[in-house]
Amino acid sequence: QLQLVESGGGLVQPGGSLRLSCAASGFTLDYYAIGWFRQAPGQGREGVSCISVSGDYTDYADSVKGRFTISRDNAKKTVYLQMNSLQPEDTAVYSCAAVRTTVQAPCPMIRFSYTYAGQGTQVTVAS
Repeated sequence: QLQLVESGGGLVQPGGSLRLSCAASGFTLDYYAIGWFRQAPGQGREGVSCISVSGDYTDYADSVKGRFTISRDNAKKTVYLQMNSLQPEDTAVYSCAAVRTTVQAPCPMIRFSYTYAGQGTQVTVAS
């Protein structure tokens, strides 16, 4: 069974850092682009970042550019989201999603474009 499991969320003070992980089970990530999305209470889902199959193409929401970094380790079947300089407005449930695509294709930032998704991990930024 194909599954994505997020981990690494938690409570952090403003200005702090967290690293989220998105681990795949039941399939290899070699042919999948991965996206990270977040949803805060009462708000719609927002595309945060994505990474292409090769890892050569990445994209970020304007709100996180310069603070978040996405990376992948296909051997470990894991995609990471390093989040630095966290602010209260980053508080949300973060989830990852996967879509099978070609090596050269850019990754989409729209959740609708993805096939599989995890349950999410809570990130709370507060003092």
